[in-house]
Amino acid sequence: MTYQEQNFNQLWGITGFSDKLLENHLKLYCGYVANTNKLLEALKTLKPGTPEWSEVKRRFGWEFNGMRLHELYFGNMSKKKTILPEDSELFRLIVKTYGARQACHDDFVNTGKSRGIGWVVLAYDQEADKLFNLWINEHDVGHLAGAIPLLVMDVFEHAFITDYGLDRAAYIDAFVKAIDWDIVQKRFEKI
Repeated sequence: MTYQEQNFNQLWGITGFSDKLLENHLKLYCGYVANTNKLLEALKTLKPGTPEWSEVKRRFGWEFNGMRLHELYFGNMSKKKTILPEDSELFRLIVKTYGARQACHDDFVNTGKSRGIGWVVLAYDQEADKLFNLWINEHDVGHLAGAIPLLVMDVFEHAFITDYGLDRAAYIDAFVKAIDWDIVQKRFEKI
């Protein structure tokens, strides 16, 4: 199977994200797709158990997760303003888990302000029927096994430095305003 780049043209002109920033960020995403495909091809030619095969196996998680996390990130952004309906199951679970929508929001934003590079993910643990705002360091460290990502925010510098310099808080504010809660809700409903 060959992975194809997803089209995120609907993001051009989104408030808070320059076309230059999006262009560079989408090029980076395309690199993850290309490298995922290259590693899959390489695995077909390498002998299992060799150091080369083992290294490609290790690298595959980095490239694949980089591809998927970017797809989730770009996919949960929109130019239109959306809100999560208070009568939705996801809203009720947010309140059950965090006590209030604002508490979940604050925890998500504060997680994003943590020092370091990585991702912030609102993830659903179906086993416990609970939500977590978690930090994923790099692409391959910090995932909660079995938890399903519902909302993804990139907090690597490439996601904001072109437009915001080192002002991560301003970027997070712009991202939060661009969240497509309809998509986040649909991800939850698929479970």
